Amino acid sequence: MDINKEIIFGSSDSIISRRITNMEKAGKLKKIAPRIYTSNLIDSESNIIRRNLLEVIAWRLPGAIISHRSAFSMAPTVTGDFFLTAGSSRVINDIPGVRLNIAKGHEPLPSDIKLGEMPLYVSSDYRRTLEILQSSRKKGDESKSLDQSFVEKRMESLINSQGEEAVNDFRDKTRVIAKECGMGKEFKKLDNIISALLATRPASILTTESGKARAAGMPYDEKRAQLFSLLYDSLSSKFFKEVLDKNRDEGSFRLFSFFESYFSNYIEGTKFEVNEALEIVETGKIIPKRINDSHDILGTFKIVSNRAEMNIVPTTENELLAILKHRHSILMEGRPDMEPGVFKTKANQAGGTSFVLPQLVEGTLRYGFRLYTVLTDPFAKAIFMMFIFSEVHPFNDGNGRVSRIMMNAELVRAGQTRIIVPTVFREDYLLSLRRLSRRNDPTVYIRVMEKLQLFSSHIVGDNFDNVHSFLKDSDAFEEPESGVLKF
Repeated sequence: MDINKEIIFGSSDSIISRRITNMEKAGKLKKIAPRIYTSNLIDSESNIIRRNLLEVIAWRLPGAIISHRSAFSMAPTVTGDFFLTAGSSRVINDIPGVRLNIAKGHEPLPSDIKLGEMPLYVSSDYRRTLEILQSSRKKGDESKSLDQSFVEKRMESLINSQGEEAVNDFRDKTRVIAKECGMGKEFKKLDNIISALLATRPASILTTESGKARAAGMPYDEKRAQLFSLLYDSLSSKFFKEVLDKNRDEGSFRLFSFFESYFSNYIEGTKFEVNEALEIVETGKIIPKRINDSHDILGTFKIVSNRAEMNIVPTTENELLAILKHRHSILMEGRPDMEPGVFKTKANQAGGTSFVLPQLVEGTLRYGFRLYTVLTDPFAKAIFMMFIFSEVHPFNDGNGRVSRIMMNAELVRAGQTRIIVPTVFREDYLLSLRRLSRRNDPTVYIRVMEKLQLFSSHIVGDNFDNVHSFLKDSDAFEEPESGVLKF
């Protein structure tokens, strides 16, 4: 007997049993359940049990299978219910903080998972999927089963990540398990779900919106859809100050467009001295050792300086996709290897963020557009539009630039000040996007974009030296660690 262990089990060995009794009398152990003791005299009994639950189950029910919903979570529900399969049905209520619900079922199969050296198993992915589709008299957290939507989302995730062949293979292997365990009824439910997702049977049995969209041939990223809805809710409940554009004539519009192009490329790592960039857009000159970077500056400027182009906003889902692809084809025309105007065919990511999978791009954009059409405030529509494309990342490259172009087109159409993100404010801008994407907090993003529009409203006129001086005085060209935006 190891007295240093937190959990100590009773024994039929008289010597060990006598030692446990003596230690309990000496106050070195306390009994927390039938024949279960602990050396931890401080923490609550329920917390001690939960920390050592698997060991307790293996001792109490050797050879049992952790099954049903517990095979997915490996933890009790909020009501303390934990589900297992063994040779007979019963409920064990004498363990603090946990109720063990044991269903009678087939012994462990070769496909089930043995938990290390413990005499305890976990239902295989195939078996547990069938188990959670079983009918249950209890509801909520006391039920051994889960809603059908849980299975739909798992099967849809499998299709998204590994393709239709993988989900068909999963179905074939589950069919074998169903025959062995006598779960034909549950397999039929799973078969219907998979067939509906693959559009080979009616979608009427599906319960999730994303599943129905897949069945209709337009699957979308559910996590991003939730983010879009969250941002929509925040934007639709607010009123924003109307910041009118003062650069309405061609000269001032063009100069603003130059700095818009300059800073938008700088954020993405295309760094030029301001005079170098100005020479590129004024002369079309390509710097020999920086051909791609020169084209990036030219492509961006070509779009944002075109007042006719920047007055175009989408009115339908198909228009959205067409405008987006058209602008990207111009933006990236100097980089044919990046497939200008073509949605990505391989997954992309930045740092720890993985963007929307290629097969979900169009459906996710369409989902976001439907919310965009309900917004009425031009500023709200603009920054909502920008976030959609930033979050989806529909192309191989140029996603940040095209998202800001789509945003500013909304503002141009409404006669409002376009938004420039100066170098010194780059980190604030990117962190606000990350906070919304990772922490579901849209407040900082909205506040940052309001501040950037207010700053941009001071960039006025057609005199390069005057505008350049204002930007220098504002620390706009400084790196984030060496300056603060001032205006």
